[in-house]
Amino acid sequence: MLDRRTMLTGSVAMSASLALPMLGAHAADTDVQTDVVIIGAGAAGLAAAHGLKAAGRKAIVLEARDRVGGRAFTDTSLGPAYDAGAMFIHWAERNPWVQIARDLGVATPDESWGGGFQVFSDGKPMADADRQKRRGAFGQIDRRLETVDLAKRDLSVKDLLGDLGPDLSQIASSGLLLSIGEESDRISTRDYQRLWAGDDLVVPSGYGNLVARYGAGLDIRLNQPVGEIRWDGPGVVVTTPSGSLRANACIVTVPVGVLKAGAIRFTPELPMRTRDALDGIGMGALTKIALKVEGDRFGITPGTSFLEAGSPHRMMNFDLFPEDKDLIVAYCGGDHARELSAAGPDATRDHLTTLLTSMIGSDIAKAITGISFPAWWTDPFSRGSYSVCLPGREAAREQLAEPIGGRIVIAGEATAGGGAMTVGGATLAGRAAAAALARIKA
Repeated sequence: MLDRRTMLTGSVAMSASLALPMLGAHAADTDVQTDVVIIGAGAAGLAAAHGLKAAGRKAIVLEARDRVGGRAFTDTSLGPAYDAGAMFIHWAERNPWVQIARDLGVATPDESWGGGFQVFSDGKPMADADRQKRRGAFGQIDRRLETVDLAKRDLSVKDLLGDLGPDLSQIASSGLLLSIGEESDRISTRDYQRLWAGDDLVVPSGYGNLVARYGAGLDIRLNQPVGEIRWDGPGVVVTTPSGSLRANACIVTVPVGVLKAGAIRFTPELPMRTRDALDGIGMGALTKIALKVEGDRFGITPGTSFLEAGSPHRMMNFDLFPEDKDLIVAYCGGDHARELSAAGPDATRDHLTTLLTSMIGSDIAKAITGISFPAWWTDPFSRGSYSVCLPGREAAREQLAEPIGGRIVIAGEATAGGGAMTVGGATLAGRAAAAALARIKA
C-alpha cells in the first residue's frame, strides 16, 4: 500500500491564496457567454462544475473525448465490463467518492482478491526462497523512509535504495511499476512519502460509470478539444473546432501530459513559474490490457492473480476472470508499458499470450478471442496514466496550482498534494478551484 503521510492543502487555503479580481464589470465589453469555462470532463472538471453550480455561477465544461470521465473509464468493448482506468476508491476514510456513490445509490464494497496469488519467474512458479527474498526487498522502501532524513535533500527512490545493490534495489522498486507506474529513478521520494494511505473500496458497477453519472445535470459539451486559451484580455477566450467561447475565468483540468505536449496553446504563453512546474512533473504509464477469454478456464479460480516477475523491470500482473467475468486483465507500468503502447494491440496480444502460455499452457492461446488496450501513454487526451513528481521537484504540485493572471487555474490529480494520482484527489482539487472562482461576479 502506498504510504500517504501528509495532508493536501485544503480548499479554504487555496481560496485565500487566489486573490482573483472581480471581472463582472467587463462582461458587456467582452461578450462573456459564461462565468467559467472548464476544460476537461474528468473528476476534477465535474467537481469544479458542481461547485460553481452550487454557488450560483454558470459553468460550461468542454471535453475533447466523446464521453465523460477522463481517465476513469469503464470499458465494455469486449462484452464484460472492466475499469480500464481508475479502479479503487483509495483512502476511503476521507475520499469524497464514498459519499458521492452513496448519494447515487452505487455500492462500494471493500476490495477482495478472491482466488489467491501466485508468483512466476519466466513462466515457472517462483521458488519459495526467491519469494522470501522478494518480500524482504519490498519492505525496504518503507523501512528506509522511516530512517532517512529527507529534510536536507530529496532523493529518487532508486537512490534511496542504492546501497542494496543492483539486484535487490531493482526488486525492491519493481512494485512501484504497478502502483506509481514509473521507473524508480524518476520518482521523488518526498512526493512518494506524502501520498495518503487508507482503506480501498471498489465499484463493482464500474468506477468509470460512477464518474460519468456524476456529470448528470451539468452543461458538458463533448468532442470539443481545446486548441487555444487566450488570456490577454479582461477574461479568457477558449477556442475549439466549433468556435470560440468567452468567459470570466477558466479552470484547466486536462492531464499534465496534455499540457506538457503543448496540445493547448496559451496566448500569451504560460508564465515561467507555471512552465517550470510542468517541467518538474512527469506522467507515469500504468497500463491495463484486457483479453477476452472464451471456453475453458483451465481450473483457475475466478479472481486469481498471476504475477510474472522473472524480469523485475518487465513485471506483469494478470487478474484472471475477475468477478467471474470472461476476461483476463493485465497490468504493467514504466518503460515496459510504454514499449507495449508503442507496439500496439496486435503485438501486445502476442506478448501477453506468450506469457500466459508459459504459465497456463498452450491451449490458452485458442481461448483468447479479443483484446482491449486503451494505452493511456499514447492516448492524445491523457499522455500517461497519472502524474509523478521528479526527484527534487516535490513542490511542483503546489506551484502548478498557483493562479495565472487572476483568471486561469490548473486543477486535477497533479495538483492534489497527498491525494495525487487518484480520482479522489482530482475531485478535491476541482472543488478547491471552484471555491476560489465562485467569488467572481458574472
